[in-house]
Amino acid sequence: MPKTQKAFKKIEKRFASNVSRGFGSFFKSIGLFFVKIIKVFDNKLTIMIVPHSQTKVINFQTNIFALSLSAILLVGVTFSFFYYNKKSLSVNKEISSLLEQNRETLASLDELRDENANLFQAAKRFQVSLSQSLSLLGIAQVEQNNQSSVSNSDLASLFSTKNVSNGSSPELVDIRELTSYLEGAVEPIEQIGKMLKTQQDLFTEIPSICPVKNPNYHISMAFGPNIHPIDGNWYIHKGLDFSTWRSGDAVLSTASGQVVTVTFDSSFGNYIIIKHNHGMYTRYAHLNSVRVKKGQTVEQGEVIGTIGNTGKSTGPHLHYEVHIGSDVVDPAKYINIELAK
Repeated sequence: MPKTQKAFKKIEKRFASNVSRGFGSFFKSIGLFFVKIIKVFDNKLTIMIVPHSQTKVINFQTNIFALSLSAILLVGVTFSFFYYNKKSLSVNKEISSLLEQNRETLASLDELRDENANLFQAAKRFQVSLSQSLSLLGIAQVEQNNQSSVSNSDLASLFSTKNVSNGSSPELVDIRELTSYLEGAVEPIEQIGKMLKTQQDLFTEIPSICPVKNPNYHISMAFGPNIHPIDGNWYIHKGLDFSTWRSGDAVLSTASGQVVTVTFDSSFGNYIIIKHNHGMYTRYAHLNSVRVKKGQTVEQGEVIGTIGNTGKSTGPHLHYEVHIGSDVVDPAKYINIELAK
């Protein structure tokens, strides 16, 4: 074997021996350290309790380990006590808050139930009124089931009962029934709207509004037998006389139509005749001024002139007539006025 290899072998043996001794010394030192620790904790202690009222002294022996462990346990128990006490206070506060919210929710629920009852009272009035209106107009009414509702509401029997899922409140059942009823009422109400639209178009074609724009008017002479204000004789007054105690107030067309006459004579003074649909005519006499021309088309409510005192008249007023064909009729039958006004 070469000398160099022998030298390396010796070096390896010394290194291994040194490492082994080093580890041995290290573990031995650790073992001695723990032995010393154990000896320290194993040192005996004598605790004496000397009562003031008794002569006998109470003493007991322990060691440092047991005393340290007791101290650690005492600190842990104390910390746990304060920690969980704080958590308990927080939980109690949250529970109180939830209870308060629950009380507010219950109060809101009571209020909601009251409003629900009021809603059904209003629904009953609406149902009765709608049924009467539909009957008068000849429109088919909303079909209803006479079966009683499971709800305790006063109006539940007015509406058809529907099957609802288990657990639904009576108020929810009622609201669903009311919703179903209102959905069924939409179509008849739409028919009423169409009918009213048709009637509105018809009303614009007949003399159905007051011919004087100023609301502060009075009827100075009604239709029918009257004493003539000039000659004092009885005669048939063929119209209504509207007075506002002054000239210049606007005169309105009481229905849509076409102006067929704009002229003056000694009796009516300045006057206008308008032809309407359905064979109706209206006359507006004693005008101070005229604002339309013959052949002109006018709309209901359009200003056609002003109140005056022209012709055979004792003061500013509008003489207003309604003709159906060749007959003269009382204008008060077509407009909502108070003759004593």
